[in-house]
Amino acid sequence: MSGPPDAAALKAGLSTHRAGDFTLESGETLRDVRQAYRLEGEIDADGGNVVLLFHSLTGSPADLGGWRPFVGEGLPIDTRRYAVLAPNVLGSCYGTRFLRGAGHAGTPLAVTTRDMARLAALLVTALGIPRLALVAGGSLGGMVTLEYCATFPKGARAAISFAAPASPTAWGAAWNHVHRTAIEAAPRSGLALARMVGMLTYRTPDEIERRFRPATPGTHPVRDYLEHHGEKLVRRFTTKSYLTLLDAIDSHNLARGRGSVARALSAFQGALAGVGIPGDLLYPPEEVLRWARACGAGYRALASRSGHDAFLLETDAIGTILAEALGIEPVDPVRLVPPRLQPSTFSVME
Repeated sequence: MSGPPDAAALKAGLSTHRAGDFTLESGETLRDVRQAYRLEGEIDADGGNVVLLFHSLTGSPADLGGWRPFVGEGLPIDTRRYAVLAPNVLGSCYGTRFLRGAGHAGTPLAVTTRDMARLAALLVTALGIPRLALVAGGSLGGMVTLEYCATFPKGARAAISFAAPASPTAWGAAWNHVHRTAIEAAPRSGLALARMVGMLTYRTPDEIERRFRPATPGTHPVRDYLEHHGEKLVRRFTTKSYLTLLDAIDSHNLARGRGSVARALSAFQGALAGVGIPGDLLYPPEEVLRWARACGAGYRALASRSGHDAFLLETDAIGTILAEALGIEPVDPVRLVPPRLQPSTFSVME
């Protein structure tokens, strides 16, 4: 899948792993699969210092899927000690590509989060990594993280899934249906509208009111905010990829073929934690707590006024959680109530 012109910067500098033929859960075999990825830091001789980070719905590995604020010298994932691997998930338009057989021409691509995890594992193996130090992701990336844990129980020493359910939710599917219907009605303007709707589910009414409440009668700054993000997505993402990833989210179910979510995740032989966000309008924290309790995983509540996107915005708290998962003593404790709230360029990467 190729992206629109403005997607070029989000594919720049990526490496490619040639995975060959790859059979999806649907039974379709993709040919000549090439997964795009970014690798920062040096992999140790034993391959045990790698952190695998999955991006969310429209994220790109170019900025490590939005995890850039946490990666680098002196940061929670210190590249003097760890290597960071960020792949472009199967179905996204930021560099991962493949060929389809003639019999599938014109039919929608059916990709699952399990397919995404399996393809990422091929990359991990190709790089000579026997076991990851940590695998993590938020939202869609959190779903892929959970699938990685269930599919490869010995694959990582630790895992964190931020703001992600383990099985389909009616609420999430309802929003995705609105996105899908908008795009099917008018692809370009529909994608922009889908993004506007999405931005409202990624944040909270409280934040929107504080940032955009009209200061003078007749002004509506929130309209400019939404239109900006809608148009920006149109210029950097494809409708085909957007629809493919929505379908993957709707089909996400760890229990499929495994009996139950508890059985699927209990097999994981590492330290697993879920992070829920009170006020998350898209995936309420109860969804995270449900699977964490079912399999005996750890659970953290991330207090924030930002809602779903808090997993990219609350850098102090998230940095502490990542450091603790890696067994690093945090410099500062988690700030349960952020001292300030400010716009972030990474908030657009959901």
